[in-house]
Amino acid sequence: MLKTNEKDLVEFLLQCQPGPPKTRGSWSIDHHGVPFLLPSIGGITLNVQVGDSAFGWAGDHVEPGVSCTADTHKPFDHPNNALQIYSCVGNTATIVSGEAKGENGIVLGHHGGSEHVMVDFPKDVKQDLIYSDTIVIHAKGQGLKLLDYPDIVPFNLDPGLLKKMKIRETGGGVLQVPVTTVVPAACMGSGVGASHVAKGDYDIMTSDEETVGKYGLDKIRFGDFVALLDHDNRYGRAYRQGAISIGVVVHSDCLVAGHGPGVTTVMTCAAAQIQPVIDPSANIADLLDIGTVLGEEKKKSRKKKST
Repeated sequence: MLKTNEKDLVEFLLQCQPGPPKTRGSWSIDHHGVPFLLPSIGGITLNVQVGDSAFGWAGDHVEPGVSCTADTHKPFDHPNNALQIYSCVGNTATIVSGEAKGENGIVLGHHGGSEHVMVDFPKDVKQDLIYSDTIVIHAKGQGLKLLDYPDIVPFNLDPGLLKKMKIRETGGGVLQVPVTTVVPAACMGSGVGASHVAKGDYDIMTSDEETVGKYGLDKIRFGDFVALLDHDNRYGRAYRQGAISIGVVVHSDCLVAGHGPGVTTVMTCAAAQIQPVIDPSANIADLLDIGTVLGEEKKKSRKKKST
């Protein structure tokens, strides 16, 4: 088992609420020059969950689950910036008001621009939510360290999820990390150059069909762990030969130029100390038995509770 500083991590309770769907209120233009009007960021998204394909939706930048904000009117200010930075992938979120009070979900990651934290809840729970309901996130993970691998830096990662990622130590200072997809450096677009990765995401560009097919990018699901080749995320998002970053897919494919499935960073190193290993089940839904792969026993238990 990987040795970490988990016992030293600070834990916060962060309060937020579902953020209503957002729109520019006008036409958007895709990378072929075609205008479109489609669903996009935000909302209590009833039929899109972690484990679903990130492709094929009649939308652009669609966020799975429930898009959460601490202040819909000041997305870039306190307290929403704290919600963004301190919420970590794999954290537990609990609804504390309304018809769905007491139900738990899992944080999937954060989306820059919309400044939302996405949380997966079962479909029947989402049906009972409204936009004034209060959600509390048990935030833990920022500041996490791998004690035997100081040059591999985790970000935005709940230590409980780290333990379930099936990471293997090779004995040579390299960690083998399961991912569904390896992404070439040239595909990383919107968000490159950000000063840090403790909030927001950046996009896998999918405008080149040949590259999408070659690397199987169109097979990506919400919640997939993916490897970003030659990308160093330690002090921002930068190209560096030999670097590797691991991230989680948090929003859908996009139509506009420079965009595509969004990735929240969870681990990075400047040299090849992370070895990606292809595993189709390297997805939060599979690891935590949530979203589209919610176990039959859990489904039966939920049905009994609702009746």
